[in-house]
Amino acid sequence: MSDETPSRRAAAAFAQTADAATPVAFTDLVALLERIFRRHGTSERVAAILAENCASCERDGSTSHGVFRIPGYVGSLKSGWVNGRAEPAVEEAGPAFLRVDAANGFAQPAFLAARGRFLEMVRDSGVAVMAIRNSHHFSALWPDVEPFAREGLVALSFVNSFACVVPPGGKAAVYGTNPMAFATPVAGGDPMVFDQAASSMANGDVRIAAREGHVLPSGSGVDRDGKPTTDPKAVLDGGALLPFGGHKGGSIAFMIEVLAAALTGGKYSREVDWSAHPGAETPCTGQLFVVIDPERGGTGAFADRVAGLIGNVREAGQDRMPGERRYARRARTLRDGIPLAPARLAELRALAGDA
Repeated sequence: MSDETPSRRAAAAFAQTADAATPVAFTDLVALLERIFRRHGTSERVAAILAENCASCERDGSTSHGVFRIPGYVGSLKSGWVNGRAEPAVEEAGPAFLRVDAANGFAQPAFLAARGRFLEMVRDSGVAVMAIRNSHHFSALWPDVEPFAREGLVALSFVNSFACVVPPGGKAAVYGTNPMAFATPVAGGDPMVFDQAASSMANGDVRIAAREGHVLPSGSGVDRDGKPTTDPKAVLDGGALLPFGGHKGGSIAFMIEVLAAALTGGKYSREVDWSAHPGAETPCTGQLFVVIDPERGGTGAFADRVAGLIGNVREAGQDRMPGERRYARRARTLRDGIPLAPARLAELRALAGDA
């Protein structure tokens, strides 16, 4: 049994799957997804933001957060669970603290509505915090933080989700997968960015495994009785994922609930209840950003120091840094197109009303 996640298998098999798929230019995929979002109830602004975000995930190989998610977006919009035309409210809570009420809309448009003022706060104070509440985040986190690093800043973000992870030794789900992302500039190269869940794997990867008939790595989850299982369908049918690393991952999941929900005013993962909205899939919780201007540290040549640390890591034997596979995939797909299975492309076109 392989220890690779479904999304890693997909990335590793890029060359083979590309031959059997239809290559789609990034801009064409963005335009197609925009049509889907507009057709199913979002404003033009929200459609443009979500389409570029989702297409970027697919472009870079984050398949569990790419076009795989489109039916879930559509289900949430059609059910009335999320407001695709929400106007976020931005409030300054201090010289370096920004609060954003997403008004039951998507997180990315709320974030971008406040980003300009947020950057001013970072430049003025050296560090700033943005707390977003009442927001639906259904994507990867790296697209949120990578741009900050390209502007010379260090960025962290945390988001909680719907309850699908048991605490260590527990039988009932309390936490979401609760991802966190970190990005830093690196002299002479792309930013170093990691984006990882506090769970053993992403919930989207479990769903892909169930769809494709794969088993999960040992230690990934439990069934509805709290017993260990490698069956993705058992995890999804009343079971739950486990935190990575036992109690250590459980502590990180707890921390992210505090930062993304308690601190922002968003819902805890266990408070998400979409039972009155059949078809809804996007969790309405909260998100926290912490962005730092590293020049305020007074160390000088920050990005050079990070590059030196990466050199030390490579000398010690690590052959690939976080984000490098994503950048390599990005270069290939921008050159050759994003490979989409014909059936998936047809599904997207039908959702857009192109058929």
